[in-house]
Amino acid sequence: MVKSYTDRGTRKELTQWVGLARRSYYYKPHPGPRGMIPSTYTLKRGQQIPNEQVIESIKEILMEPYCAYGYEMVTGELREQGYLINKKKTYRLMDEHNLLLGKVIRCKGQRQWVKYRRITATKPLEYLCLDIKYVWVHGDCRWYYLLSIMDVYSRKILVHIFQKSVRKIDVINLFRYLHQCYNLKGVIIRNDNGSQFLANQVRQFLTQLEVHLPLFSDRV
Repeated sequence: MVKSYTDRGTRKELTQWVGLARRSYYYKPHPGPRGMIPSTYTLKRGQQIPNEQVIESIKEILMEPYCAYGYEMVTGELREQGYLINKKKTYRLMDEHNLLLGKVIRCKGQRQWVKYRRITATKPLEYLCLDIKYVWVHGDCRWYYLLSIMDVYSRKILVHIFQKSVRKIDVINLFRYLHQCYNLKGVIIRNDNGSQFLANQVRQFLTQLEVHLPLFSDRV
């Protein structure tokens, strides 16, 4: 309406006449989402890390046993790993990939479940059991993870690690060491539902060693 009468008066006079604020008259909708374009990388110890790698780090954190972290706790874990990241960016990345609390991370592939809780081994290195325990370290004021691999026949702990977190690469390295010492071809692995044991990369490595893929149970 104002544009129709611009030849009869100034825009200021016309907007006052129709009771329209001048800022509303000059307003033009933004063609896209407001704000800066989201960055595609995150700084980690001075290096630019692609956000895809940050997302993988977030998934590894969330797949820890009994982990129920929200985006703020995940932000703290990422900062401990050396990432320069704030909680808003962590929230955005987790929301875009359905990783927020209450959203499920699904593992690929079928799992073979044990039929009997008690294992009867007839010889050494027939069955190996894996399990993770939690130990409170007063000096660090936090929980540490103790991952042990036991020979069911002798009940001997063949190898273990004790550290702040246990990743899938740690599991692979333990099996690599055991294979060098004992040759694990034909060994049957049994473990619980820890994410480190469900990882496809771990299962592929065990397949290369020609061991029987893990049997899963609620408890070892």
